Parts: sequence; structure tokens; C-alpha cells
Amino acid sequence: MNHIINCLVENKPGVLARIVGLISGRGYNIETLNVAPTADETVSKMTIVVPGDARVIEQVTRQLAKQVDVIEVVNMTNLRHLDRELILVRVGADSHDSRVEVLELASLFKAQVVGVQEDSVTIEMAGNQETVSDFLRLLKPYRIIDISRTGVVAVRREDV
Repeated sequence: MNHIINCLVENKPGVLARIVGLISGRGYNIETLNVAPTADETVSKMTIVVPGDARVIEQVTRQLAKQVDVIEVVNMTNLRHLDRELILVRVGADSHDSRVEVLELASLFKAQVVGVQEDSVTIEMAGNQETVSDFLRLLKPYRIIDISRTGVVAVRREDV
């Protein structure tokens, strides 16, 4: 199972490398990683998606919390939250029929066509992890030529 971990860290050189080294040095994989400054320019927010069981995630979060440059660590997985990932995907569409099918699929997923070439279409799509995975799975038969993904970003929702 993938777990979403949000970390607030000091926005200083080397912090990203230390965090990645900490996780990978213990033999754990990072599925996605997104880092950007917050409203406070001295603080960055890291959203890290790590696969593993509860024991793995507990160890990762404890190790992250011990780091000097880490301000806060929150495992978002079991909390009310919103998560999104943005993808740009260039898909082969060298016939009229395949182009129509790709455009219909994009429409079903509320994706935007951002580029059209003679033999391909470039689509922008944002959604939660499951929706993005479903969209990409359905595009595979049309030959994915290129893909860029932002990685997951997540914010906690207020408890109601």
C-alpha cells in the first residue's frame, strides 16, 4: 500500500538530499516526491509517497521526525485529505479513429488537450492517484509516447 507523508522542512540547501538519503538508505522506495516552498519562504512542504506496510511507514515517519531540518511530519494516508497529481501525456493517434477515441477518453476524465500533432495528442490531466492510474491504464493501447508526472501533492481536510 502507498502512504502519503507530508513534511514541513526548512527551506535550505541539502535538506532534500538528506531526506531522500534517509529513506533510500534504509532500503525503502520513494514512489513520488514533490517539494515546493510554502507561504513562508523559509519553509518547504515535501509530499512523499512511500510504499510499505504500517511498520515501514512508522519507521520512516519516526526517522524523518528526528531530522534537525524537519519541522513536522504527518502521515496523511488515514486522515481526511485531498490529493492530486498532474500529468502531461503524449499519446499516439495516427488515425482519425484513434484520435477520436483518445479525445473521448480525455473528455471522460475531464482532461484537457494541450497539444495536437499529426500523429499524436498531448493531454493534461489532474486527479487523485487512483484516477490518474485508471486514465493511464486506459491510454496504454494507444501507445504512450511520453509522460511527465508531478508526483502527488496533498492537503489535510478539516474534520467535520
